Amino acid sequence: MKFPEKLLYTESHEWVENKGNQVTLGLTDYAQSQLKDIVYIEFPEIGSKFKKGDSIGVVESVKTAADIYSPITGKVADTNLALKDHPQFINEDPYGKGWLVKMEIQDREELKDLMSSKVYQGSLSEES
Repeated sequence: MKFPEKLLYTESHEWVENKGNQVTLGLTDYAQSQLKDIVYIEFPEIGSKFKKGDSIGVVESVKTAADIYSPITGKVADTNLALKDHPQFINEDPYGKGWLVKMEIQDREELKDLMSSKVYQGSLSEES
């Protein structure tokens, strides 16, 4: 499994890429491997505001459904509509074509609460 060093991670298995006033988020390689074959994604509406920890959407697989949680407080700026027709991109390329949502950051301090790649990987070994 891959856990790019440049990204930040949440306890609920989302990855976060900080890009100035915006973050891009998606499901980690670990999360997509646990879900197996992803078949559907429910996105938040562009312009919707969420607090850190709010459920912002749902990912459904042949195995189960899982909530997607907002890693920060902010507003949805964009969603990856290619996933509507190709949800398998999350399984095939979770850190590239499988990105889920872009959000405008309201409070940059919240980024400090996210985990580094190394800390996230350590939390996975504790789950086992």
